[in-house]
Amino acid sequence: MNIFKKTILSVLASLLLIGNVYADKIKIGTEGAYPPWNNTDASGALVGFEIELGKELCKIMKHECTFVPQDWDGMIPALLMRKFDVIMAGMSITPERQEAITFSQGYATEPATLAVMKGSSLESMDTPETINLNQNGSDVKKALKTITTALAGKTVCVQTTTIHEKFLKSGDVGSVNVRAYKTQDEVNLDLTSGRCDVALAAKASFIEFAEASGKAVITVGPNLGGGAFGDGVGVGIRQGGDNNSYGIRDAKLLKDFNKAIETARKKGIISKLAIKWFKDDVSM
Repeated sequence: MNIFKKTILSVLASLLLIGNVYADKIKIGTEGAYPPWNNTDASGALVGFEIELGKELCKIMKHECTFVPQDWDGMIPALLMRKFDVIMAGMSITPERQEAITFSQGYATEPATLAVMKGSSLESMDTPETINLNQNGSDVKKALKTITTALAGKTVCVQTTTIHEKFLKSGDVGSVNVRAYKTQDEVNLDLTSGRCDVALAAKASFIEFAEASGKAVITVGPNLGGGAFGDGVGVGIRQGGDNNSYGIRDAKLLKDFNKAIETARKKGIISKLAIKWFKDDVSM
């Protein structure tokens, strides 16, 4: 067999391998414990905004997808170890995370907020309704000063390895007594039991919990965005570029998800699902 024939056969074999790899089901990693982004119902089934959106995106891409539950603190390592192909888990796009993985364009955004039990002294916190940490105006500085004063001496509960924990440890609101938990459910439970004075998470998560549990959890202070909170939520994907079947596949996944998100946005699919799960259009 001459060199030319060997080269042709090698190329064909590589293409066949790439085709076979990409023909497999797309596995989507999600936490299943962060409603309304994603959750697990009483029967053990995954439900939520991102579960339905993921199915719609896969329908647009004409690929069969399965969801793989994964603890939040192991989400990015599991992606890099190829336990699944992409992440859809309410993961905000931040420069720190982009050092390890890449992201699709954002599909939704949700402000962060503080939450307390009704009757807390923090109920009277006086701040603007919304602050964007990417801006550096006097209103933002004043609001951060108010939050700093309010949190002084308080125990603030938060889910570990999240943008919310990063913000509390950033110094923007002084030195905070942070108590970190593996899941948002644990944060909610300790807030209602009094082991936390205040908690920080996505606003919709607290609203969802209050409605589902009947507990007197209320949000206080401003809706927080920008800065440590990132630039919206997107699909997390391994960084493509390696000249092999997996690297080519990762690059193709990024391209396909971006195209599918754009199609879903134009068709109003993302807005419709956002209103269903968040009671508000948080699409980007």
